[in-house]
Formats: sequence, C-alpha cells, structure tokens
Amino acid sequence: MAKVKTKYICQQCGYESAKWWGICPECNSGGSMVEEAYTQKETARAKKQSSHLQKSVDLKSVEGTEADRFTTHISEFDRVLGGGIVRGSLVLIGGDPGIGKSTLLLQLAHHISKEKKVLYISGEESAQQIKLRASRLFSGDMNMLILAETNLDTIEGEILAVMPDVVVIDSVQTVSSPELTSLPGSVSQVREATGRLMNIAKANNISCFLVGHVTKEGAIAGPRVLEHLVDTVLYFEGERFNTYRMIRAVKNRFGSTNELGVFEMTDKGLIEVSNPSKILLSEHSVGAPGTAIVCTMEGTRPMLVEIQALVAPTTFAVPRRTATGIDFNRLNMLLAVLERRAGLRIQSQDVYVNLTGGIKIYEPSLDLGIACAVASSFSNREIKNNVAFFGEIGLTGEIRSVSFGEKRINEALKLGFEEVIVPYSTAKDLKNINSIKITGVKDVKMALAEAFK
Repeated sequence: MAKVKTKYICQQCGYESAKWWGICPECNSGGSMVEEAYTQKETARAKKQSSHLQKSVDLKSVEGTEADRFTTHISEFDRVLGGGIVRGSLVLIGGDPGIGKSTLLLQLAHHISKEKKVLYISGEESAQQIKLRASRLFSGDMNMLILAETNLDTIEGEILAVMPDVVVIDSVQTVSSPELTSLPGSVSQVREATGRLMNIAKANNISCFLVGHVTKEGAIAGPRVLEHLVDTVLYFEGERFNTYRMIRAVKNRFGSTNELGVFEMTDKGLIEVSNPSKILLSEHSVGAPGTAIVCTMEGTRPMLVEIQALVAPTTFAVPRRTATGIDFNRLNMLLAVLERRAGLRIQSQDVYVNLTGGIKIYEPSLDLGIACAVASSFSNREIKNNVAFFGEIGLTGEIRSVSFGEKRINEALKLGFEEVIVPYSTAKDLKNINSIKITGVKDVKMALAEAFK
C-alpha cells in the first residue's frame, strides 16, 4: 500500500508547502492554506504523464490555418467568443450564484444540438431537474445527451465513448478524481479535472464549456492556474434584481477581450438584446438636472448609456462619495478636477453617481459625461436636450481624445441625437459628418459652458 503523506496548499494561488502557514508566502492571503493528503502513487503517475515528450518542429513547416469555428446561433454569444466556437477550445464561464450561467449554457446546448452532438454534464442537478428546466425554457426536440455525474474517470470515459462536438460541464468545482484524496473543489481536484479535460478537448477536437464558481470578491474560485489553462474566460455579470445580464471576455486566445454581449432575463430564459443603447435609454428622464448621455465603446460595439448624479449638502463630517457601475477612484479624481479647475465648491456636498441599467463600465470616455452630470445636479440646471458626450479628463482639466470617435458619433446619430460634445482634437478629425452637430471642447470649463447653453 502506498504511503500517505500530507502537504499544505494555498486555495488562492496553489502554492504548496510541507508545513502550515498562517499567511501564504506566495500571494499573502491569510488562512488559505489547507491540508491535503497524497500518495507516492499520485507522484509517480504525474511523472509518467510528463515523460511523454513531443519532438520540436520547424515553425516554417507548421500549416497556418484560420481557427475552425461554428456558430452557437446566439449572436451575442458569438460576438463575445470572437465569431463562434473554435473546435477543440476550452471555455470557462464564471458568475455569481443565480445570475443565469446554467440557463445560458442549457440554451446554448439546445441551439447547438440541432446541428451538432452535445453532451451536457451536471454535477449539481439530476437528469430529472435538467429536463424540467429544459421543458420550461424551450419546447420541441431535445437532442442533447445529459449525464449527472461528478466522477472524473466516468466523465472522461463517457466523453470518449460518445465523442460529442461540444461538452458542457456544470460545474468544474463539483468534479473530482478518485485518485486524489482531497475534497472536490480543492486546488488539486480543480487542477486535475481541468488538465485532463483540456487534454481530451485538444486531442479529439471537442469544444468544452466549464462553469466556474466565483468567490465573494467576484473572481473565479480556485487557483489562478485554472484561468491559465483554458483558452477563453467569460464573466457573466448583472444585478440579481435587474433583468439585464452582460457577458464579457477577460481572456480570449481566439478574439478580442473587450467584447460585450447583452441579454435580458425572462421567464423563458435569456433573450438577446441586439440594440442595448435603445434599451438603456428607454427610461431616460429628459430635462432632469443631473443626467447626461455618454457614448461608450465595449470592444467593437458602441453604446449610449445614461449617467445620473445627485449632489446634496452633507450631514456628516466627511462627505459621502458613492459610485455605482463606474470606478470609485476615478469619480474622486473627477470631483477634485471640478473643484480645482472649474470652481465648483463641492467639498461639503455628498455626491452619488449611478450608471443606469445595472451595467459596469470603466472606460475613461465616461469622464466628460460624469463631470457634466455632477455639475448639472450641483447647479440644479438641466443639460441641453438631445446632446451626448464622450471624452477623457486629465488632471489639468484638459479634455483628451478617445478611440473610435466616428463609431460613437454614428451611434448617437442613429438614436436621434442632434449634438455631441467631444474632445477638440476629435472634432477636428471628424469634419466630414454633417448630419449632426459636433462641438469640440478643450477643457472642463469650456465643456460645461457648452453643455448649459
């Protein structure tokens, strides 16, 4: 019988040590070292796997072909993936509990199963529960194969026996290998499961989707090596009490990492939102002080969003600053610029800024809209109707240019806006657009003067 030994593994970064540490020496996280048992048999198997080495080849002799893709029949999901699913790719999807990860992947599996063979593996639900959810979401033929299993060996055997085009595993933290003595969801189990599934996907050209749990900080649970192993990492975002959901790529070996897909949660599952700007501005309060429309970019998609600001006298010794959907530190910087460069005395005021729709955007082009919305609320003056903003604000109060100016302006024009207030350098380069008024501004004072004319 193989001798059992113990080691301590950090559940945040995967650092291994022969003794326990209160604070991980690698990532400095406290209380994350967990004891795990292992045998000499596991070590020998790992060495055996690493002994099969491939020979090097000349780069010139390698055939350079485009990635072989196929559509998911969900255009918003295809956009985020970079144009469709790449054969043999490994995709990790993370999100808060109840946000809609399983619903999205079940719909995805249903659409793909009309043309491809799909195997849906669940470690959290039984086959009967999956059938009930599928019957609620869609009617008609259900051609996908389902398996309720958590044993990694059984899952591996079933995949090799069925040889599907697409595999969905919900979730990777529930899958465990009986060869390891650690608990499911531990660093060793997650690393082992992901590594073996990756080998199967690459060797047999099978596209694999993994659902990952997230921590309270919003990061995918488990070691960082999990995100390094996969080809694509997607985050499913949104407020639980808001109907809109956003899916964005934070890593993508086959496309852009800036793309955003927008969905609406209904009783029939997730529905694509092809024109997010129109939806996000549907309840815009025209003529209300403290609101501004901003042209932002998410990847290649231009979007118009509404910034709301409320400035009120504080009753505290230190004024409150609250930011929802935008970067809090950037809001503090913009308030300091308004105080110093525009002469707004808001040091004794509470400031609340909200990005409507429950979405989160951290692009610097929001700066100009935020500054105008805060100034509008502070002075109780409404901004001109049918005007949109975009531009980055520097510490000296200058308005700096941002990319994709023409795309942003065309999106505003499409939704009926009559004027856009933009950086002066951007306005000079876009003189050929005559169907909308383009006003270039050089600094914050000039921008506020134009916004309140």
